Amino acid sequence: MHDQYDNDPEIIEQVEEVQQNGLVLPDSSLPDRLYILPISNKPYFPAQVQPIIVDEDPWLSTLERVGKTPHKCLALCWAPEPADQIMLPDRFARMGCVVRVHNVVRAEGKIQFIAQGIRRAWVHQWLHRQPPLLASVTYPSPRQEDAQEVKAYAIAIIDSIKELVSINPLYSEELRNYLDRFSPNDPSPLTDFAAGLTTADPSDLQEVLDAVPMLKRMEKVLLLLKKELEVARLHMQINKQVNAKLVEHQRNFFLREQLKVIQKELGISKDDKESDADEFRKRLERCTVPPAAMKKIDEELHKLSLLETGSPEYAVTRNYLDWATSVPWGVFSADKLDIKHARKVLDKGHDGLDDVKDRIIEFLAVGAYKGEISGSILLLVGPPGVGKTSIGKSIAEALGRPFYRFSLGGMRDEAEIKGHRRTYIGAMPGKLVQALKDVEVANPVIMLDEIDKIGASYQGDPASALLEVLDPEQNKEFLDHYLDLRIDLSKVLFVCTANQLDTIPGPLLDRMDMIRLSGYITEEKIAIARNHLWPKALQRAGVKKSLLKISTPALRNIVEGYARESGVRNLEKNLQKIVRKAVIKLLDKPKTAISVSPDNLQDFLGAPIFREEKPIRGVGVVTGLAWTSLGGATLPIEATAVHHRNAGVKLTGQLGDVMKESAEIAYSYASSHIQEYGGDPAFFEKGFIHVHVPEGATPKDGPSAGITMTTALISLARNKQLPRPIAMTGEITLTGQVLPVGGIREKVIAARRQKIKELILPDANRRDFDELPDYIRKGLTVHFADHYRDVYKVIFSGR
Repeated sequence: MHDQYDNDPEIIEQVEEVQQNGLVLPDSSLPDRLYILPISNKPYFPAQVQPIIVDEDPWLSTLERVGKTPHKCLALCWAPEPADQIMLPDRFARMGCVVRVHNVVRAEGKIQFIAQGIRRAWVHQWLHRQPPLLASVTYPSPRQEDAQEVKAYAIAIIDSIKELVSINPLYSEELRNYLDRFSPNDPSPLTDFAAGLTTADPSDLQEVLDAVPMLKRMEKVLLLLKKELEVARLHMQINKQVNAKLVEHQRNFFLREQLKVIQKELGISKDDKESDADEFRKRLERCTVPPAAMKKIDEELHKLSLLETGSPEYAVTRNYLDWATSVPWGVFSADKLDIKHARKVLDKGHDGLDDVKDRIIEFLAVGAYKGEISGSILLLVGPPGVGKTSIGKSIAEALGRPFYRFSLGGMRDEAEIKGHRRTYIGAMPGKLVQALKDVEVANPVIMLDEIDKIGASYQGDPASALLEVLDPEQNKEFLDHYLDLRIDLSKVLFVCTANQLDTIPGPLLDRMDMIRLSGYITEEKIAIARNHLWPKALQRAGVKKSLLKISTPALRNIVEGYARESGVRNLEKNLQKIVRKAVIKLLDKPKTAISVSPDNLQDFLGAPIFREEKPIRGVGVVTGLAWTSLGGATLPIEATAVHHRNAGVKLTGQLGDVMKESAEIAYSYASSHIQEYGGDPAFFEKGFIHVHVPEGATPKDGPSAGITMTTALISLARNKQLPRPIAMTGEITLTGQVLPVGGIREKVIAARRQKIKELILPDANRRDFDELPDYIRKGLTVHFADHYRDVYKVIFSGR
């Protein structure tokens, strides 16, 4: 069922005919029984004349019976559309509108007629509850009310209608039709007409239809008119804003098109294709493009000129040319080959690491002697926080080259290195081409960070893709999959960083010149904190140096008690924590200077994380030296006899396979040679030995604890402890040979950190120790052992 206007001219003509000729029946001629027709859109008012459309099924019989009555009237009652599609009379509104039916037309299962509203009708009793619906009705009339108050409401309603018509001219036609039929001074039809104008909720309109008293009805209608006015004003405001934007957009469009036409007529403008092509050619003017690459670019430029700017292929070709012409073909920055300047830059940015600086200066010196620095691949290996990335930046600054860094950590797609094929949607060149575009020269310093954490997946192996990049014999013709052009990377200085070498593939490691950064000793950390970290922390917080100071003893306590790792990251975090705590105090007392000393250090950082550790002493207890990815560490090893009922050995401390084998070799050597070293052979024949490496939650592996475990077993068998603090490292064989181990610098620094002044190292590592800086070797007594007998003589000589 529908209640709507019809745009058909024939229907409009019928409505006008009813308005002009239709006579409203007097009350006495209205029947007391009427057929009922429900409408679901909104209630119908007596002052309306509109077309109504209903379904033939089930309302054809109703309209046929109405057509046979002399009065041609029925009652329209509002009934909301039921969810279950069942139209029950109990759901109808009791107050409806009596209408006269004109011009009934049937078409396509619908019935259309003109409804002329007459007056309100109240459904008193249902006489037939199935279509055709029939009910007895009464016709309520409003009682006489205060004429002046009714007139005031009528004037207010008329004013609202006038304002509504001025905002929305669509209402003027309905107003003209109303004035043709009623006097504006008649309040009842005026009020009903005003209610019919609004787009209010059907339930609100039904309340107006239910209101028989004039003042009550007029009050409700006036409120609905005010809401309609607000909606109309808002609608008009939105329309104005939208139209203003459209007009401005159209104006700009027409002006731009006119400008293009004028410029084209004068010969001073080009279309988009010509502009793009000229821009690409202009980029290549400063470059020395290889012939093969130039041929490919010319082909793409010709292809661009043939394509329409709106085609997808145009965008793909334009994007390709954008990248191909952004590569700095043959553009090189001038190198600064001043060794003194390079040393100054390295010293300014880093304290300590003299051996690393010397190695870098040697590399730069070769370039200075030759007159140019060719592309090289450096690998900086060291624990976190020792300054690998900052050294790479310093190298670039010393050479005067642009610096570009990207991390390889977690990279799993080889396309990140060599680019995507152009056939893929969203294809891009690899990181190396992007780097050259950003730095705008062909000889930058490119840092490949975290090369030891590179991954692999079904999408390819980036480490294998790097083999071409980091090979000086191959990278002069590096092929990017996206550009499909040969690019010369032989002048690029690659600086790679890693924490460990185990995860770097052998062929890749073989292509790089390795420089180890082993970490810092206490004095170096204090200097770094004083010269770099502390000023940086103050600057970041905006604190003046005069308001917050820290003493050298306090820095020493921080290094030894809170930040013992090889790098300086934790040291920097602790200094920043001090600054944050100090800022809180400065907010309370802005003018008071704060000094951080050992006495008040715990107020800022709390209790020290690390206590001063003395080497563990006792029978069967020996201090070893170990290397980890975080630097060197001391490793106490304990051995004890559990019982003497049967022979055997038990190993604990989360040891790796290599370390377990090293412990078994030490046990075999000690038990087979105990008599030679002054012990009782029966000790190992009957004793069950337990060997433990403390900090059981930390995984440990490697062969370097061989002589340490052997010494612990011999100390246990002889029941004699080591005479003085001493630390050792070295691999042992079944014949007692002491083999070399790695990480000598880190292990020596770890011993100094624990204030152990006497060390035993493999004789084959003598060269590694001699190459250490003097400030690391100073104050140490080092014994070199070729066979375990040498170790025994140092420890148990004369005992």
